[in-house]
Amino acid sequence: MTAVPLRRATRTSGAVLAGLAVLAACGAPGGASTVHAKPSFEGRGPITYVAGKDATGSVQLVLDRWNKLHPKEKVTFVQLPTDPDAQRQQMIQNAQTKSDAYTVLSLDVVWTSEFAAHRWVDPLPQDRFPLRKMLKPIVETGKYRGGLYAVPASSDGGMLYYRTDLLKRAGIKRPPATWAEMKADCAKVRKLPEAKGMHCYAGQFQKYEGLTVNFAEAVNSAGGLVTDPAGAPRVDTPQARRGLDFLVDSFKDGTIPKDAITYQEEDGRRAFQAGKLIFERQWPYMYPLVAKEDGSSKVAGRFAVAPLPGLTGPGASSLGGHNVALSASAENKATALDFMEFLTSEKLQRFTLATAPAAPTFDELYKDPKLVKKYPYLPTLKRSILHAVPRPRVFRYGDVTAAIQREAYAAMTGSKNSAQALKDLQKTLRQQRAAQ
Repeated sequence: MTAVPLRRATRTSGAVLAGLAVLAACGAPGGASTVHAKPSFEGRGPITYVAGKDATGSVQLVLDRWNKLHPKEKVTFVQLPTDPDAQRQQMIQNAQTKSDAYTVLSLDVVWTSEFAAHRWVDPLPQDRFPLRKMLKPIVETGKYRGGLYAVPASSDGGMLYYRTDLLKRAGIKRPPATWAEMKADCAKVRKLPEAKGMHCYAGQFQKYEGLTVNFAEAVNSAGGLVTDPAGAPRVDTPQARRGLDFLVDSFKDGTIPKDAITYQEEDGRRAFQAGKLIFERQWPYMYPLVAKEDGSSKVAGRFAVAPLPGLTGPGASSLGGHNVALSASAENKATALDFMEFLTSEKLQRFTLATAPAAPTFDELYKDPKLVKKYPYLPTLKRSILHAVPRPRVFRYGDVTAAIQREAYAAMTGSKNSAQALKDLQKTLRQQRAAQ
């Protein structure tokens, strides 16, 4: 984590998120109805961009482009921890103290409702951003009660990375579409001499936001729901149990290695890149890192991506990505709004694809033949996004994700069976919803 001096209006944090909205009347936390006053986007000068640690090194390249063109309105990158839960907590602390240290925030797409409901971010003018050119599911993540509070800077969809060379040698002609097929393919591959000591599959299973994502994907991919469109919990169902059982049983039978219970994104990426995994559930950022031919990847040129598998056919990713939002307590908001336009532009996304292959938000970028040739994962990624299921969009998201992580982890580590974990989760989520 890079230390940055705390000064008025000179902190920035890097990722690619944003906030939208012109909110008329909306319910404030605690049930009181309030009207969000139209913010005044005034003031020019230095600002900050606040985001999680930049694993690709691309954020500073982007900021350097801006700073070269705007020497009197420079953006400083404030890097937060890699853990999304820690990022969210630090942003909330800044908002609660009404500090101007953070200006433009890179928000996980599921944080919009919480930050908007608490008025930690400003509603944004929709006519400043080319939202109609973006994929609709991505745009919706920036809205709260009809207003725009965050602007999509990048999206994300989970994909199945797999070893093309090993599947071919085992006589497998296509990647698995179901969990059963994946386990059967693993059994064949692991009989190969060159697959000795390899593990079958991993995702992100440490007790953090990644576990919520993987749990939700398992439930959705088995035909279940975590919450319905109105936000009511729906986890105590046979479908949800089949999804959680896939994870629990996979740890038990060795499909998922035991040490994967500690995996975050980078742990799994390093394992796949080192040739220790046949399959891995990951985001698109991993693709160029694994494809590097500088000796850092043992599987360069020997892998591809496919849709996530599910119970009876292709599964459903959780919808990921980051939006940029404007801190309500920030200064120099005129500069901030200009920077957000720059950060979420199609031109910049073309530039960043080469160094930080998060999912683009613009539909046109998925259709460009030159880009598809250069980045062959794009068609699979677009399909992942269009069929993705959002995580619960609630303004007390922190409480919801903590409950999901606690119960899913308990089931995977054997302290509860799946049925009891889901029953307890349903009860907790109902109580949390009633308390809103």
